[in-house]
Amino acid sequence: MDRFRTLGHSDIKVTAIGYGCMGQTHSYGVVEAEQDMIDLMRYAFEVGYTFFDTAPIYGEENEIYLGKAVAPFRDQAVIATKFGIVNESFFSGDQEALNSSRASLLEQVDASLKRLGTDHIDLYYQHRIDPKTEPEEVAETMAELIQAGKIRAWGVSFAPEEYIRRAHKVCPISAVENMYSFVARKDEATYFPLCEELGISYVSACPLAKGYLTNRYPAGTKYREGDWRADINLFKKEGIDQNRGLMDLILAYAEKKNATPAQIALAWEITKKPYLIPIPGTTKKARVKENFEAVNVELTEQEMNEIETALAQMDIVGMHR
Repeated sequence: MDRFRTLGHSDIKVTAIGYGCMGQTHSYGVVEAEQDMIDLMRYAFEVGYTFFDTAPIYGEENEIYLGKAVAPFRDQAVIATKFGIVNESFFSGDQEALNSSRASLLEQVDASLKRLGTDHIDLYYQHRIDPKTEPEEVAETMAELIQAGKIRAWGVSFAPEEYIRRAHKVCPISAVENMYSFVARKDEATYFPLCEELGISYVSACPLAKGYLTNRYPAGTKYREGDWRADINLFKKEGIDQNRGLMDLILAYAEKKNATPAQIALAWEITKKPYLIPIPGTTKKARVKENFEAVNVELTEQEMNEIETALAQMDIVGMHR
């Protein structure tokens, strides 16, 4: 399988599997030590990753860690970061925490560049749309930033289809980043056709469903304070029981392919569509290597069809159900 993919109509090539930085400082109840994470991401590059995804709302440390990690090989690394969420009150439902006005974006991009210690961002995502700012205005600002050399390409995350169409007409969008995995497949009917029509890449966040698809978190697992998984039905006994058929399917293929469940979940994604790019995150070196080696797991067309047929018959508990 080709280990590289091109982001949309840009000239940016990335590895078929990227690295998601979020869990280093956000969502799991701990901020990992800076040097440990720098070492981890440099190891990821040695393993083969070139695509690294961060965001300021994950904590300012997140961008700082990544910038320091890739500094020795900056020209070979593709940095994706985000704009649009300007305050953590967003997680409490505060719409005022969203700002994609031109004036704010010019400040946000410079702040990210400073934290990352670089003169350009390869892929700049609108993390969430700002109801107060029209898509055309955002796209115009992105075109301005591309012209200035501050970013190379841009994308959107969790944006409605009509918003994407309107923005794309003004300044072509290179990537959509949404949540996609064995337990979150609704985008197959909506965003996949849109990406195919417009030539946009689909970057898959949470492709291992926050670790659920690794089969390493049995019912009753105790999570740290602040770890989101403690409140997700997927990780509770009822969800695990209802999804037993899914996990059995994944485990059967893992045994057949001499692979891990995580590798099956990732291989399924990159085999499914040539524009799909999963970005699993981890803070463990062994998992960094394991995840990337999913590019070596081959699923035949017949096996992919068998998996699809089985999935169609399952009532799967997802991330938010």
